[in-house]
Amino acid sequence: MPVISQYALIKPDRDLDALYRELEMNYPKFFKMDELCKSAVLGSEIVLRGAGMADEAPKKDMSVVLFNRSSSFDSDFRYMETIRDDCYYPSPALFTYTLANIMTGQICLKYKIFGESSLYVSDKFEAADFIRKVMWGLQESCLCGWVDCYRGTHQALMMLVHREGTGLPFDTDTLNKIYNEL
Repeated sequence: MPVISQYALIKPDRDLDALYRELEMNYPKFFKMDELCKSAVLGSEIVLRGAGMADEAPKKDMSVVLFNRSSSFDSDFRYMETIRDDCYYPSPALFTYTLANIMTGQICLKYKIFGESSLYVSDKFEAADFIRKVMWGLQESCLCGWVDCYRGTHQALMMLVHREGTGLPFDTDTLNKIYNEL
């Protein structure tokens, strides 16, 4: 039976830059990221560090599956502001983050995860759907979670699920309980 070996919550009131400094990360790209990517990378760092897997060793049998409600709307709005101006100088730095799946890409690049990756946009967190989609992509392990950002409010629940081992059961009751801590 699949288990959750590690999980991390990043609540809306958490200062992401301060958390980055507390974790003493050395990842200069962090400060160029939007809030959605920052939340995903920080949650991944906490979870993978807790599992002893935050190093740069390739992770060929790990997948990444993320969910959210707002897609990349937060960055979309900021990008739109750069083209509303009479000068019309769109920001290429912001354009990158108008693709919500950029956060899965950032995670895979930083942690050298070579398995499948996907992002699903849903109106709300639904544990049964979450489990179904994670199980579809589960190799040996899956870094998965709910990461959402909208109008400056962010939240993240990241977890590491293993096909087998010890930890919390990967079931709807456990997922709902953990999600409700956000």
